[in-house]
Amino acid sequence: MASSLIETLRQRLGPQGVLLGGDAAGRHVADASGANARAPLAVLRPASTDEVSFILSACSDAGQPLVIQGGLTGLCGGATPHAGEMALSLERMHAIEELDHDARTMTVQAGTPLEAIQNAAAEAGLRFPLDLGARGSCAIGGNISTNAGGNEVIRYGMTRNLVLGLEVVLADGTVITSLNKMLKNNAGYDLKHLFIGTEGTLGVVTRAVLRLFPRPLSRHTALCALRNLDDVIRFLHHAQLNLAGGLSAFEVMWDDYVNFILANVASAKSPFTEQHPMYVLIEFEGSQEKTDEETFTDTLAEAVKAGWLIDAAIAKSEKEMEEFWRIRDGVAEVLPKLAAMGLANFDISVPIGLMDRLLSAVNADLAVAFTETTRMAFGHLGDSNLHLLIASGNPADTGRIYDMVFRRVGELGGSISAEHGIGMARRQHLSLSRSAEEIELMRRLKLMMDPKGILNPGRVVL
Repeated sequence: MASSLIETLRQRLGPQGVLLGGDAAGRHVADASGANARAPLAVLRPASTDEVSFILSACSDAGQPLVIQGGLTGLCGGATPHAGEMALSLERMHAIEELDHDARTMTVQAGTPLEAIQNAAAEAGLRFPLDLGARGSCAIGGNISTNAGGNEVIRYGMTRNLVLGLEVVLADGTVITSLNKMLKNNAGYDLKHLFIGTEGTLGVVTRAVLRLFPRPLSRHTALCALRNLDDVIRFLHHAQLNLAGGLSAFEVMWDDYVNFILANVASAKSPFTEQHPMYVLIEFEGSQEKTDEETFTDTLAEAVKAGWLIDAAIAKSEKEMEEFWRIRDGVAEVLPKLAAMGLANFDISVPIGLMDRLLSAVNADLAVAFTETTRMAFGHLGDSNLHLLIASGNPADTGRIYDMVFRRVGELGGSISAEHGIGMARRQHLSLSRSAEEIELMRRLKLMMDPKGILNPGRVVL
């Protein structure tokens, strides 16, 4: 059956559209987690929506399961092939089709890298504000399917807030084209939300209409030192009030994270002569070049006077801004070293006021369970997102660590996934953040829209 289906697909897609054998391995065997790598039966590389439709129709008729792949930067196993699956890669669909200055929208194909979209917007004097460390590799279709967050959620919201319209191919090959450009459109159900954040389980995004924004005329960045999380929260509220809608980033880093980055990333340097318990990387973007700098420095000065900030280093150049961000983004460089130590990598959310309680409980659990662990905490915080890296030194311990931390997150009414998705890796813990009734509704939606279960089977929900 698979061989005849592959031949049918080769006839339609051509030799570049179907990869087999060794050509189907390489980067297509796993997402960025590297876990459970497996070569797919074939890699299908459509170059148009019509070809995606043909693939899904043929695979639906044959009952052939597919794993949907974008930039393969995910960390939850959602794009990693399972036995018997073919991979549907959108990598050839990377065109920026239109940039509408009047509507401030951009229409793109799903395989377009995020950084290409950012650059195209910048060249037009505009901005697409979604920003992730994987910007050069991740594809917008994957960002949409996981409802990606990133560094500026506090100002612009998640990917869901940045998408106006979608074109999607359903499991049976039906094409739903709703490339809406309007912010207001209440004509019936807003169907795009069935496909944003549902990780390719209900349909394959092929094109999207994205919201663009004016480029800020000024940008101001500071790295601040603080004593504790209570002061961090007071500083956050102070900044939100005094910087109004211009607060674009509020990245919080505990000392264990900063110290590890400084010790293991050669290009990372601290502007402070002393170590501090906590750090905040804050960024303000405005439209009043003459007064924005004064507003920013006054806001920091008031926080120092109030006793919330121990110290603050304000970037005086683009180079210094990059140096501050290098500390925050240094996690990408240390992940391989941590993975070798048996890394449990968490992307979680809890109400901000409960973060100290969560970390205290996790630290107590770790102290009882293990003689020694490496633990690092950092996150966007202003949007309740916390990243937690824990390594015991023994890869066999990771399952136990995941159970331990996720249980605490569930007890506090938090989410086991803030922005990375569920995929395969988080599926068994989904009930800690979603009720039985919610999960059952997810299953019913999946069954209705993909009755043969060919789209990313086994991901998110069974």
